[in-house]
Amino acid sequence: MASNKIQFRSIHELQDPTLTKRLAQKEFHDEIPVDEIRSGDKNSPVNTTRRDFLKLLGFSTAAVTLAACEAPVVKTIPYVVKPHDVIPGVANYFASTYFDGADFASVLVKTREGRPIKIEANPAANELGKTNARAQASVLSLYDNDKVKQPKLNGKDETFDKVDDEVLKALNNAGTSGKKIVVLSHSFASPTFKKLFGDFKTKYPSAELVTYDALPHAANLDAAQEVFGQRALPVYDLTNSELVVSFQADFLGDFNAQSLESSYAAARVPGENMLEHIQIESNLSLTGANSDTRIPLKPSAVNKLLVEVYNGLNGGTSDKVAADLVKRLQEKGNKAVVLADGSKAAIVLSHLINQKLNSTAFTGKANFLKEFDGARYQEFLGWMNAGQVGVLIANNVNPIYSSNKGEDFKKALSKVGFVMSFSEKKNEMYDASKVVIPVANWLESWGDIAPQTGAYSLMQPTIQKIFKPRQLEESLLVWINGKGSELNNYYDYLKTNATALLGATPFNQALYNGFNAGGVATTLAYAGGNAAQAVADLGNFKASEFELKLYTKTAIGDGTQSNNPWLQELPDPISRLSWDNYLTISPADAKTLGLSNDLNGRMQLNGDLVTLTAGNVKLENIPVFIQPGQAQGSLGLALGYGKKSSGKVAATGINAYPLFDGNNLVVTNVKIEKTGSGHEFAGMQLQNTVMGRYDIAKEVSLADFINVPFNDPKNGWNKPIEYHTITGQATAARKIDLWNSYDDTDGPHFNMSVDLNACTGCGACVIACQAENNVPVVGKDEVRMSRDMYWLRIDRYYSAVRKIQPAEAVAEGLDVPGMYGHAFDKESGILNHPADNPDVIFQPVMCQHCNHAPCETVCPVAATSHGKQGQNQMAYNRCVGTRYCANNCPYKVRRFNWFTYNLNDKFDYNQNNDLGRMVLNPDVVVRTRGVMEKCSMCIQMTQQTILEAKKDGRKVEDGEFQTACSKACSTGAIQFGDMNDKSSHVRKLFASNRRYILLEEIGTKPNVFYHTKVRNRKENKV
Repeated sequence: MASNKIQFRSIHELQDPTLTKRLAQKEFHDEIPVDEIRSGDKNSPVNTTRRDFLKLLGFSTAAVTLAACEAPVVKTIPYVVKPHDVIPGVANYFASTYFDGADFASVLVKTREGRPIKIEANPAANELGKTNARAQASVLSLYDNDKVKQPKLNGKDETFDKVDDEVLKALNNAGTSGKKIVVLSHSFASPTFKKLFGDFKTKYPSAELVTYDALPHAANLDAAQEVFGQRALPVYDLTNSELVVSFQADFLGDFNAQSLESSYAAARVPGENMLEHIQIESNLSLTGANSDTRIPLKPSAVNKLLVEVYNGLNGGTSDKVAADLVKRLQEKGNKAVVLADGSKAAIVLSHLINQKLNSTAFTGKANFLKEFDGARYQEFLGWMNAGQVGVLIANNVNPIYSSNKGEDFKKALSKVGFVMSFSEKKNEMYDASKVVIPVANWLESWGDIAPQTGAYSLMQPTIQKIFKPRQLEESLLVWINGKGSELNNYYDYLKTNATALLGATPFNQALYNGFNAGGVATTLAYAGGNAAQAVADLGNFKASEFELKLYTKTAIGDGTQSNNPWLQELPDPISRLSWDNYLTISPADAKTLGLSNDLNGRMQLNGDLVTLTAGNVKLENIPVFIQPGQAQGSLGLALGYGKKSSGKVAATGINAYPLFDGNNLVVTNVKIEKTGSGHEFAGMQLQNTVMGRYDIAKEVSLADFINVPFNDPKNGWNKPIEYHTITGQATAARKIDLWNSYDDTDGPHFNMSVDLNACTGCGACVIACQAENNVPVVGKDEVRMSRDMYWLRIDRYYSAVRKIQPAEAVAEGLDVPGMYGHAFDKESGILNHPADNPDVIFQPVMCQHCNHAPCETVCPVAATSHGKQGQNQMAYNRCVGTRYCANNCPYKVRRFNWFTYNLNDKFDYNQNNDLGRMVLNPDVVVRTRGVMEKCSMCIQMTQQTILEAKKDGRKVEDGEFQTACSKACSTGAIQFGDMNDKSSHVRKLFASNRRYILLEEIGTKPNVFYHTKVRNRKENKV
């Protein structure tokens, strides 16, 4: 079927049709610095060409031998007594729980010789075992060289013995004087910790536990308290839903302390009952990018529409868009669900709508991961200001940074008799504390979490403590029982309490499982909700010229791991920018205000800087990014950036927390003023040209998918590519070969399936690949130079209905709605600018492992070759860096090592220090300067699977073959397997009529194939 849509990757590509050609010409920005390898007089002219460079270096093994002579000699000491469970070269896996106060997942931790090197999902935990990008990257945070390394007293290094003396003295003084002892902690849904604090309060009756979170989900908790009568978040499951309408709820991101990715993907399988997703929002969020229909509105208009939808379900509405939504909701009944975010009133209305619909997406289970209580916290601030707090123990929280009243909090600390903090990094709380104890990383800790109804997850250390940290729980035991007591072993305390919670399950078995049934049995049921008050509150939300929507990015979240370079370099799935937060603005508003994003001669993106003012808060020098799909009159700014004293990486960006009141994510009456200065962005979207071809991210409407044969000669939506020969006969592209085929039926032959319908763009696969394959961090400057080293990227494509001139529209007899589109479905209007509200497609692209690989034929030293299992292989010690293979790769997936990234002061990230290099996977070589590298389809993992099966004397079962990206994908978008196994899942996927090959027309015959994206909406064809 002829497409009436256009695809573009940026506004600049939309505006400049010649951009692709210029990008292709700029594919490699710099020549090889051959002058650096020449010897002789430095004053002599350098005229060395690439051909001369190859002559100098030679195509023999001499250069490789020379390089090998420079390898360092490393002396090793063998085990005197080898641990029985450690076999050199064999990985160990431990079930544990990732919890850092912000995110949760039941996981498996891969260790090598006592070093955690990789995080994987725990399949026993189902949706609670799914890992996001932050969970995958958390292993690197363990090896953060900027961490506080030992206890501090008055700013100086001290022993725990001396520190405990000071703390015990302060605790006793506070108890004697009748002052409060406050433990200020992030949400901590640990039954054992709660019991332990009860013991602490018995010892010190004036002790109080107060919760503080940087991103507290306060509005969600307040709404739950009103509607369900319990301060716990509802758990949703979209598996059986057929319609979800979301008002600002980024439910594939950080909404409601629970990502719905897994059940969302399960409901989005194309078919008669495929979930339809309608998103009403201001910023183009990850959830909005995955929607079928997206309505961009400024926050005040979103609130108004939500009220109209509620009114329509409970009487009637005159609003046409709301009436359409109400009709759809009523048609789907209990298979529909409404989600909302941004304010308590909006969330209350969404709960009441779901109650009226009797939505099956509401499971009745409760999520306990967030515990913030605004009234309780305000009471605590009152204690501090009144001088009633004798001891404050802060558990890895920093209200000075993450609160809009940070300076007031700092002043109140001066009225506290004794301030101590458990800190991971040097920060404002570190500076304000008399005693500082390094907080133990979750990979160094014992613990338990009851994340939701009927779930209980255990945490165990997978490495000896690297420096001198101590858990809060260990410290409380010391302060309860005194120094040197036999009762100060937190493992014993945990085991005793967990055994009581586990019932018949032995503790060791539960520890082996990681995730278990048990915990808290609390469920939620509708018990109240003041709809009139919610409607009034939303009605009182007055519109202003510009309204700011605060949000969290997929990588950085609330900023807990902002000093993690893997996360800082991970491109934002929407903007494709890294190492930055920025003010997003619509193209129309940017034009009105004279703000621009420009490409320089190297095709690098630059933007204006502005000053943002909201009430008494002024943020200066914020870069502006013009975001397609941003609602006019709205702005967006990410939280979690700008930690100026928490490490060299965390200092990136602007701190937006001074704008956040802890409840509402929307700020009104915002004013912006252009400063006249510019900002340099580091982007990854424009550098990969894919040879100027655009029909690579395919999409089809659900109606056509169901009713039109995919290979229909006229309207087929996935017609096989054919070539017409001189005889006039059409021949399928897959049957045309320039080379003779070889036998690939002996042993496994690997294929990978990528489903564009299931890929949400979350980036977990990118971080998993980086961790598994030792992919280096290159930094903002090198990313800006298009020198990122990622083996896997997720391309983001915008698509929109083609634009025609008004005269053409009149000639075609289109009326005004046909030209400009219905308010409910603006994509139908062919005169709307494509950047106003484009669709989005996410497409993971890695080496396609072509059976007829263009890279293999042009390598002059045979450094890249084809393996019998279908993998395109690299022999790094043969590669001399000609880059011919990269020039000849149509998918642009090969990376050239411009520098030695390890032990190089220019790249002061994890591979530049001994601690950071502990995360490296010893099964994968660390590449050096001057060679090409790219996805290996995790050959080390596939070979390990084959060897394990061979050792056991059995065949490899379907599902055992995995790659880092396929194991990390929480939606099942990436599937991997053996095509020679006739019963394999990947072979069944290959038979799907949605399957297509990326750039099939060029005859590379990849072992990676894709599945067309299906949109569940009625398409207006023009």
